[in-house]
Amino acid sequence: MSGEPRELLMARYGADLMEPRVWSQVIESQLQHRSVRAYLPEALPAGTLEILVAAAQSAPSSSNLQLWDVVAVTDQARKQRLSMLADDQAHIRNAPLFLLWVVNFSRAEAVAKAAGRVVEGLEYLEMLVVGLVDVGLAAQNAMVAAESLGLGGVYIGAMRDHVDQVAAEIALPPGAFVAFGMCVGKPDPARPTAVKPRLPQSVVLHHEQFRAQTDFDAIAAYDERLTAFQKSQGMAEIGWSRMVTSRLRGAGYMKGREHLRALLAGLGFKLR
Repeated sequence: MSGEPRELLMARYGADLMEPRVWSQVIESQLQHRSVRAYLPEALPAGTLEILVAAAQSAPSSSNLQLWDVVAVTDQARKQRLSMLADDQAHIRNAPLFLLWVVNFSRAEAVAKAAGRVVEGLEYLEMLVVGLVDVGLAAQNAMVAAESLGLGGVYIGAMRDHVDQVAAEIALPPGAFVAFGMCVGKPDPARPTAVKPRLPQSVVLHHEQFRAQTDFDAIAAYDERLTAFQKSQGMAEIGWSRMVTSRLRGAGYMKGREHLRALLAGLGFKLR
């Protein structure tokens, strides 16, 4: 992947063209990120998985607790079962590698038990937040690494649709759950995807203090750009504002995730 800085920024922001004053190959790769759901039917080069995990483990970890794991799935039958637990997403079974990113308290509990100590801290919501932040940072490091190798991927939040069944499928211990999945593979050039425009920086960037007033003019302009993108990709032309209000309208969209707290309790999370 390569491109001129101005062109890449234009693709990411549309009309909100900004002048790049600093640049690097890493930034070039990051700005070209796109969700890839179509892959060539070929295995990844030997050593790819291990180097992606090395990149993931190079991400920051709060207090070095390392409350996460990753399960690599290549077995076709297991990918098929997992895809059905995620609303029948075909790219899960078609990707040569499917990574399941796990928030895991069981290792810390085992270490404490072996030392004859009691750790109550894992019962607090704060530690779940720590685990989720850590696994998110790790996964994104892996995604950036994969894209630098010419691979592509897409995150799968639907692993939380049936979090208990997913845990059973991969034999997770109590105190662990899959936060999300990630497909990884060589993008199929016959089914290319484009860079999706994001909200302008004038909406999301604040200086010194949070600016509470919403910039509806900027959002309206973004709605137009995103609608044009959706049209070019054969997607439903609903823009951003309608998408947000549709997705957040209630439990009907959650597809089982509205029961996540109870399901996590069943998996051994106390969450005071």
